[in-house]
Amino acid sequence: MTTKPNRSLPASFAVHGALLAASLVMLYPLLWMFASSFKPEEEIFTSASIWPTALNFDAYVRGWRGLDVSFGVFFWNSMVISVLSVIGNVVSCSLAAFAFARLQFRGKNFWFALMLGTMMLPYHVTLIPQYVLFLNLDWVNTNLPLIVPKFLAADAFFIFLLVQFFRGIPRELDEAAMMDGCSPWRIYYKIILPLSLPALATASVFTFIWTWDDFFAPLIYLNDMGSYTVQLGLRNFVDSTGRSDWSGLFAMSSVALVPILVFFVLFQRLLIEGVATTGMKR
Repeated sequence: MTTKPNRSLPASFAVHGALLAASLVMLYPLLWMFASSFKPEEEIFTSASIWPTALNFDAYVRGWRGLDVSFGVFFWNSMVISVLSVIGNVVSCSLAAFAFARLQFRGKNFWFALMLGTMMLPYHVTLIPQYVLFLNLDWVNTNLPLIVPKFLAADAFFIFLLVQFFRGIPRELDEAAMMDGCSPWRIYYKIILPLSLPALATASVFTFIWTWDDFFAPLIYLNDMGSYTVQLGLRNFVDSTGRSDWSGLFAMSSVALVPILVFFVLFQRLLIEGVATTGMKR
């Protein structure tokens, strides 16, 4: 049996150096944005350096309080929508995935194929019918169009993700629980959910990030500035007819990244485990 020789030290340094250089190239726009939040307005677009000549925190104060509505209101609105969307997606999609993965009912394969077919429809195809529906329900200019669909298992991607994970859990556990008198409902929340924390964490992280970063849906349904999300609030710093507050925009953009980074760090271990094991037989 032959063993593969270890990579030489110079080659290892070269590989790691190339990876480090590539990572710096990828991170440069983010670092430039963060550095520009401390720069004077006239220095932002005249220098490509990420090192400001002087640290100026006025942009953060001005960005937080400079609009007609405090930026804290936008943060609160985005946090409420994102957290409720996470709860709705995890609960509804896990229930739908449990039905497809563990239960037997008439037309199961047809409904599963139909569910997968919805993933191929662009969001803009259903936008007008959805808007008309929410308009007739008098939900426009409220958070309901952004939250309620999450409680109705509307995201086929997460249903498919959880179905693949649930299928990897041995069915002998279900059979043993049924012999002890457990109903499908108790099997779902006593056995399946505790064993599916990595997949549920993956769905939670992606739901939070996609909801927090969503610009289009809030733009369609929210009209009052007091109900704006962070992404709509950032748009108000850019004025196409007058002077834009670029330093305030970069400052609030940097602050807007904090919840995503915190959420990702908290669930990083479960996220990596969920992505690595989804669809694999354990």
